[in-house]
Amino acid sequence: MKLPNAENAFIAEGKIARYLLDVNHRRGGGKAKLLYSLGYNALDWQQLADAIRQQHLAADIVGQSDITWGRRFEIVAPLTGPTGDTLLFHSVWQIDLGSDSPRLITMYPE
Repeated sequence: MKLPNAENAFIAEGKIARYLLDVNHRRGGGKAKLLYSLGYNALDWQQLADAIRQQHLAADIVGQSDITWGRRFEIVAPLTGPTGDTLLFHSVWQIDLGSDSPRLITMYPE
């Protein structure tokens, strides 16, 4: 099963540029170093957002759960960067109560 309404998925600039691609972020720094090694960088954060849309949203979800704020979905899929290197990443998406559009919560490597 694919992420519901994946075509309407929202990926915030801040989630990418100031978290996943910020090597100085206390929780995102390690992820940023891996993503930089794949060729992504914060100055061109849209490149990573586009890759997530193309590579992760094409994959099936591997889990879902109801939480206080809505429903969460997890996708595990390869992410190939501009360097041509590939790593397996988990992406977590949430559809908030009262909404039908998923939004990216986080990503982390396998």
